[in-house]
Amino acid sequence: MSIVVASEVATALASRGAVVALESTIICHGMPYPKNLQMAMEVEAIIRDNGAIPATIAVLDGVPHVGLNNEQLKRLAISGRQFQKTARRDIVHVIASGGNGATTVSATMFFAHKVGIPVFVTGGIGGVHRHGEQTMDVSSDLTELGKTPVAVVSAGVKSILDIPRTLEYLETEGVTVAAYRTNEFPAFFTEISGCQVPCRVDSPEECAKIIYANKNLRLGSGILIAVPIPKQHATSGKIIESAIQTALKEAGYSQHLHFWNGKIRVVGLRSRME
Repeated sequence: MSIVVASEVATALASRGAVVALESTIICHGMPYPKNLQMAMEVEAIIRDNGAIPATIAVLDGVPHVGLNNEQLKRLAISGRQFQKTARRDIVHVIASGGNGATTVSATMFFAHKVGIPVFVTGGIGGVHRHGEQTMDVSSDLTELGKTPVAVVSAGVKSILDIPRTLEYLETEGVTVAAYRTNEFPAFFTEISGCQVPCRVDSPEECAKIIYANKNLRLGSGILIAVPIPKQHATSGKIIESAIQTALKEAGYSQHLHFWNGKIRVVGLRSRME
């Protein structure tokens, strides 16, 4: 498979320089234009200011690109949802059809590893959805972390997800989960989730050591390093959780599953009040 690697990214990798992978779904599906373009360029600038080369990843006209120029970033930002949200399962279809894809965590990890980028930074990863034990709705981000040796730095998992079950699933997948300067796994909008982590790192050097150990041992799995949102930007976890529970109650519906010819299918929605 042909992957186009931006010249500055290729040069940095060849010289063993620091390169940080970035996803593109947040650009196309996470924010409206022009805020999405502003965000993408600001994130890349922050990475450059800290001595590394940013490598935003996307599929353009059926070709995977690792590292985008300003015009390509603008194309993603303007196109928005016209770019297909592309997880690992979608890569083959998007490429074979000559389509355009905005990579999620799983697809970004896949392409980053293909070209030798060991670190990927994102906002929040996917996880086990609430009531996931009934719906089996589990993000491919978790299985990708279980089989792709890339260190993912994020603010935790999205707060609407089931954090305890997500951490249990990551344990099953053999993923090292570390929290930065805290013993508690952060919850995206807030610094706390009530869930303890098995590994704490207190400096960039300690992060580098666990990444190196993972690579040296050839475990084959990824690492999740959760960095709490800065205090000045944090919102009370109780307020967020209360808002989520209120929304769920107001919706008043849950998926209703049935077995049909030996397969589980969603046949409709049923009110929890019934």
